[in-house]
This record gives sequence, C-alpha cells and structure tokens, in this order.
Amino acid sequence: MRHHAHAPGLDASLGAQADAAADLLAGHLVAVLTGAGLSTDSGIPDYRGEGAPKRAPMTWQTFSGSENAQRRYWAGGHLGWRRFAAAQPNEGHRALAELEHEGVTNGVITQNVDGLHVRAGSKRVVALHGSGDRVRCLAHGHELPRAEIEAQIGRSNPWLDAMSTDAALNPDGDAEVAAYDRLVLPRCPVCGAAIRPDVVFFGELVPAERFAKAAAMVEEASALLVAGSSLAVNSGIRIVERARREHKPIVIINRGITRADGRSVLKLDAGTSELLSAIRDRLRR
Repeated sequence: MRHHAHAPGLDASLGAQADAAADLLAGHLVAVLTGAGLSTDSGIPDYRGEGAPKRAPMTWQTFSGSENAQRRYWAGGHLGWRRFAAAQPNEGHRALAELEHEGVTNGVITQNVDGLHVRAGSKRVVALHGSGDRVRCLAHGHELPRAEIEAQIGRSNPWLDAMSTDAALNPDGDAEVAAYDRLVLPRCPVCGAAIRPDVVFFGELVPAERFAKAAAMVEEASALLVAGSSLAVNSGIRIVERARREHKPIVIINRGITRADGRSVLKLDAGTSELLSAIRDRLRR
C-alpha cells in the first residue's frame, strides 16, 4: 500500500477510506455510476438514503393512465422546478468532472435527472433515466425545453404561482401539492398533444440504446466506482453486475446499505462530496 499525505482538516477516518479507495482504483480506467445520494449536498433529496422520508414516486402506469395523475405531477413539478433548476453542482460532481478530464475515469453513468454532472464539466455523461430539463409530446415525440412548458403552466394557472414554495421537494424535482385537481394541463405547443417529462418513470425501462452506451463504458473500463446509490433500481444493479461478471473491482460509496454490498471489493459508508474530493486528490496523475 502506498503512503498518502492527508489533506489538512480531513477527518482521519475519511482519509483512511479515501486511501483504501485510491489504492484499489490506482492504475485503472474507472467507470463511474452515480445516484441521488451524490446530489443531496446540492439540496436535492434522496429517495432511499439513510434518513430520507418515505416517498411514493409516480409510476408510468399511473401517469399515462389518468389525467388527474398528470395534473398532480405537473402541479408538483411546477412548484419544485425553480428550486430544482437552481441547484448547483457540489464538490462531488466537480471531483468526478476533474477525474474525467485527467483521464482517470471515462465519464459518468448517472441515474439522476438533475443535469448537474454536465453543469459541473463532465463531458461524457449517460443519463440512464433521462433529463429533467426536457419534455416531449406523447403524440409525435416533439422535444421541448422544460422551461418553456413551465412558463405555459404558469400562464394557464396563475393561482399555482401564488402558492407557497415550501412544499417538500422530491428527487425528480416535483413537490407535494394538495390542490392540483383544477390545474390546466400543459400541451405540446407544436401539435396540442399531451406531454410528458423526458425522464424514465418508475415502471418504465431504460431505452435499450441508452443502456448500451452505459454498458460500453463499463466494458472499456477496468474498474467501477459507484457513488451515492443504494442500487435499488434495476438499471443500476445491471451495471454493477456487468462489472462483477468481468471480475472488475467495484468500489461503492454510499450512506447506508446497497443491493450490491456483497459484490463490491470495497464498500465505504460515507457521504460523496468530501470522499470523492479526497479520492480525486489521491488519483491525480
């Protein structure tokens, strides 16, 4: 094992964890998989992390099968959008962008829809579950900026903007709203059809082409780093399983247990911002 100089002010236990991760990952091209736990320090809550409130995310079956469910989604989305859109990348996002720039990693596979990896400077990002800042229509697939639809919702529902924005924000950018049944639903400005966020709902499959891009990143790499994911969603565990089958070392950083703790070479029960920054400092070439 190499000797590492601990950064000033870095907790000794955290430093030891960073040392262990850096020793395992040194010399590897690292694929990275991230989840909601990475963005908690940016003010976006986690679905399943330690201490996270119990949430019932909307499924595709619910959204597609009921206009009332769509009203609930868009009302909550409108209230949560401003805070979600205003979230800024944190040290964990920036550390991963720098590791990619320096050739330590080959990019990021993320289960998050917040776009913070791109804003932090990551160049190769596969967003498994889509992007919260885009929408598309259900009839013809017209793609539009989410901001354009949010403006439409505001014009059609001025009462909504008058509501408090203190409602609990969810990881996908929506908030809890009680009085949503009078919402005038947004429509595609091109064809007038109903629209949906360009994200993969619970109950939907990740598009095959998108998953293939993520799988290719794992194939190229010789190690996998998982940051901020409990791996409860199948898309994430499938990525980990690919690395495991190819006998690539797997390092997991997550507060609380994950579905792949038994498949990792190293599991670190810690937050991602400080630990990723410390690992970056040790892996710089």
